[in-house]
Amino acid sequence: MILGRREFLGSTLGAVTAAAGHRAFAFDAARVPKACFGLHSFIESNPKAVFVRRTHVARKMDGPAKVREGLQLAREIFVPLDGPGVPVSHRVVLKPNFTSVRDKNRPDEENWGTGTDPQFYEGLVLGLKEIGLKKFYFVEANSFQLWNYRGFVDINQRLGIEMNETDRRQRHFRDGWGINWSKVPDAVVYARIPHYAPVNEPDTWLLNIAKWKGHAMGLTLAAKNEQGLVVGPYVRFCSGWKMVTGVPDFMKGDISPRVEKVVNEFFERHRRMGYSRYDTTSAPLNPIDQEIWAHKTCDNQSVLRTGLAMVEGIYARDGDGFGVGNDYLTNLVFFGKNNFYVDLVALYLGGHEPGNLALYRVAKERGLTQTFNPWEVPLYEWLDGRAVRRKLTDFSRTPLKSHYLQKPGEPLFHLTNEHFDYDRYKV
Repeated sequence: MILGRREFLGSTLGAVTAAAGHRAFAFDAARVPKACFGLHSFIESNPKAVFVRRTHVARKMDGPAKVREGLQLAREIFVPLDGPGVPVSHRVVLKPNFTSVRDKNRPDEENWGTGTDPQFYEGLVLGLKEIGLKKFYFVEANSFQLWNYRGFVDINQRLGIEMNETDRRQRHFRDGWGINWSKVPDAVVYARIPHYAPVNEPDTWLLNIAKWKGHAMGLTLAAKNEQGLVVGPYVRFCSGWKMVTGVPDFMKGDISPRVEKVVNEFFERHRRMGYSRYDTTSAPLNPIDQEIWAHKTCDNQSVLRTGLAMVEGIYARDGDGFGVGNDYLTNLVFFGKNNFYVDLVALYLGGHEPGNLALYRVAKERGLTQTFNPWEVPLYEWLDGRAVRRKLTDFSRTPLKSHYLQKPGEPLFHLTNEHFDYDRYKV
């Protein structure tokens, strides 16, 4: 089932009509556009906090309900301001997880959970437009030909959202056409990283809308989702040494000259420290592939400025992140200002133990996060526009199996949920 322009337009109009008749969506003078916008004051003043909002969607394919959820959340967390704040003249960079899969053996509906829900995304944009924002950019490195299987191109065209061109030639890297380069501080793999314009330009604000789903890297959440802002072929983080020492000639000057020595030193130290599953030999992506991916991800995170990180889990997905896996109606959305902290909570509630996944320990070693322990993250439930303090155990866990570093004899798809002693293993 592929929703085209007419169906998406109908779902949006239906959602907005329903919203207008609901008391919770009544006109609010506080929503009148002003010179600036920002996040709700509690979110802004608690940058280490993670917020979980329960959504109320009865069926995965209920388009109007999902638009309403996005619009409702936008109206609660994005606020107009006289200042200080982000000028409404700024450009909003939108980074959903676009991934769309066509499988001749399964109806499209069964693969809807491969990426961010397009109608929830639509609702968020509608809410931002209400407070005066006019300039929106959808940025994605991968598979332009797949963008519209779940309707993203239709939505973007209808709402006036500009989209990048994915393909670049060698001379474009040399000339900087449509590319912004960032020099990586304390680089491990990438000395410089190219992002699609307008990422990292001064008058931009980045909204990261990831998906709650399984992947070879555990769960592909907020930190990984921003990998898709990187111009190809630099975006290939998961390919191990062949996309480090074996990169095309035009990329070689952007790889750290000490990469082999530094990565191998990190890797051997991590093996001695007992990093979980670093002795496995049966995984599709082996431990050194995971190590390289983690460092590329950290290089990337060190140069990006995320305005708000979000993981959409109205429905979640297990499996490989693509055609293998099933969707589950989970009705949760995670958000906060810190990509890594949002990921820790989403990992734990997805049935995994974050201390067992290399990325978050590497990020702590490299000074990009203060903890990889989800119990140290301030957690709140977002209820009708206010934050209520919660514990992780106040939410049900949904086991989202993935194929992260499979152990010998273990099923390919499994939970990385073995006990981790956070008091013993301090980074």
